[in-house]
Amino acid sequence: MGIAAQAPRGGLVEELAGSSRPLVLRNAEIERFEDHHRGIFDVWDGFFGRSAKPTAREVRDMVALGLVGGGMLDAAADGLVAGLGPDQNLFLYQIAQGLIGVAFMPDSVEGGGDEPDGPPEDDPEKKTDPALGV
Repeated sequence: MGIAAQAPRGGLVEELAGSSRPLVLRNAEIERFEDHHRGIFDVWDGFFGRSAKPTAREVRDMVALGLVGGGMLDAAADGLVAGLGPDQNLFLYQIAQGLIGVAFMPDSVEGGGDEPDGPPEDDPEKKTDPALGV
């Protein structure tokens, strides 16, 4: 067993302020976000251009709440995120987008590995022939 932080189901692990940090958005963190900003589905749509893009404040608050969901104390999470400069905003935006995505679809994240999911494309025992015209 390694000592590196591991992502819980529905969460991520990201390198922030020099350390691997688990982040999770549970219902409690989502509700706290919505109490201060706007609906989580509106933010989700904003990541894909279907509503207003998330602001830097929304992104930073979401990342801080993800850290809280991952086990960090509120004040420590706020301090860590506040200590990150504006040069980190794009990275935090990507983390926030991933946080919502994995919260909504926790089983869509794969564990990785070296083994392919199926037979190689040139496998002679391929089960079906290519479609005509392909």
